[in-house]
Amino acid sequence: MLIGYARVSTKDQETDLQLDALRRAGVVKIFEEKDSSVGVRPQLRLCLASLRTGDVFVIYKLDRVARSLPDLLAILADIKAAGALVKSLTEPLDTTTAMGSFVIQILGAVAELERGIIRERSMAGQLAARDRGVHPGRPRALSPDDEAEVVRLYIAGGCTIDGLALRFGVSDSSVKRALYRVSKPGHSSLK
Repeated sequence: MLIGYARVSTKDQETDLQLDALRRAGVVKIFEEKDSSVGVRPQLRLCLASLRTGDVFVIYKLDRVARSLPDLLAILADIKAAGALVKSLTEPLDTTTAMGSFVIQILGAVAELERGIIRERSMAGQLAARDRGVHPGRPRALSPDDEAEVVRLYIAGGCTIDGLALRFGVSDSSVKRALYRVSKPGHSSLK
């Protein structure tokens, strides 16, 4: 049986391209995930657990499955233990031969290198922007004056975070960050 797996990194992205390609390849059972590869990936776990001898694990592209070479090797070991094979729709992968297994490992290492290079470029670009006085990300939901007022009202008592969020037309998280900037300046949500 052809069993497919499709993943995008965020809920804002769509798996349509991958799903269409998997269906065109004859895959009937598809596990879909909209989450970073850093997390648990429950659909990938379910997909791998469903594999049986003779099944083919079909993916659009290798980088949709593994986040690193060790991760890829662990996934390949799970697939092999199930007696299944791997097929990528965009890469020449064939795990039935020693050379095919070697090629998969090389492609996994190249994908890991590519992610590392992208991460380095992104960090360098952010640092360069900061050096120019540009602050990446969205502008704050509350103006500095509104933040000061939120903090004053909260400290004075009688106002909840929910109430302040409603009053100022922002999310609870925006109110919490305003409070943390005063009470917990090094908090992880401020980075």
